[in-house]
Amino acid sequence: MLEDKLDTIEQRYSYLEEAMSQPDVASDLQRLMELGKERSDLEDLVTLYRGYKETSRELAETESLIGQEDSDPEMAELARAEIDTLKARQNEQMEAIKQLLLPKDPNDDKNVIIEIRAGAGGDEAALFANLLFGMYEKYAEKRRWKTEVLSSNANDIGGLKEIIFEVKGTGAYSQFKYESGVHRVQRVPVTESQGRIHTSTATVAVMPEAEEVDVAIREDDLKIDVYRSGGHGGQSVNTTDSAVRITHLPTGIVVTCQDERSQLKNRIKAMTVLRTRLYELELERRQKEMGDERRSQVGTGDRSEKIRTYNFPDDRVTDHRIKLTVSSVPRVLEGDLDNIIQTLRLTDQAERLKQEGIDARD
Repeated sequence: MLEDKLDTIEQRYSYLEEAMSQPDVASDLQRLMELGKERSDLEDLVTLYRGYKETSRELAETESLIGQEDSDPEMAELARAEIDTLKARQNEQMEAIKQLLLPKDPNDDKNVIIEIRAGAGGDEAALFANLLFGMYEKYAEKRRWKTEVLSSNANDIGGLKEIIFEVKGTGAYSQFKYESGVHRVQRVPVTESQGRIHTSTATVAVMPEAEEVDVAIREDDLKIDVYRSGGHGGQSVNTTDSAVRITHLPTGIVVTCQDERSQLKNRIKAMTVLRTRLYELELERRQKEMGDERRSQVGTGDRSEKIRTYNFPDDRVTDHRIKLTVSSVPRVLEGDLDNIIQTLRLTDQAERLKQEGIDARD
């Protein structure tokens, strides 16, 4: 039972409070700090649970008023209204408790690096990739997060063969992490003269930005090449060797950056992407070791998984992982992703609660 688990946690919290007041612990700074940290980690959960128990007590008392034979009808009506309010509060408190019981993803508060690559569909796929970039840029803007392009490769008609960009903002990864996978668009391409509907794809990869403390990179493991930036069709856009290509020799990962006119800036951006990709490799290794946990979450997180379709003729967007369909493709592409992402988050949380042995309906 969930409440048995919460009772055990509350008892542990009370023990910690009592232990920290003992003279022998108070004089042992290391022990005091250890107990203090554990107590602090439990404090929000215990406070919520105690509030939940108080609400439950008030609810039981109010319900008993209705059961009294000589209860006044007007008082009974007031009691019923109060019961509804208390039940709503009780549900809110329990939902908050369940969220605190879930292990926190250590990457949730990080910035993100997002890679979008055009897939099947040629120029139309590149145009779709550009639409996806605009969608994420607008979504980030609504949340007052900063977007910075790290590397891009455009075609001649305004599409993007590939773009890598960073979104900076607290909690960015917690929102964007469900976007990894294959996105499909169904529409009549601007390049189609017969008016036929085509299906094109773009692949999105979302990675938590790695800091230097997360990934150690040895200088001896890097091969760094510099060359002149090129425009469309090989046209030179810079007369100096400002473009940078970094190869990580142990893994074979290659990162290029030529968007900036400064070689130093391009190198810094390329190192940011390399560090993040190496961090992602380590995360994937850990996730494979956990196996069952990875499969229990929303989707597989695999880049090859088809996750969403943007259907222009029917004006609908469907997320296949959660069987959710919303109307108005233009509105979604303008960054209105809150409904989709929130539903993905809630579904993921429900599955993780189940994995932790906590029934989401309790």
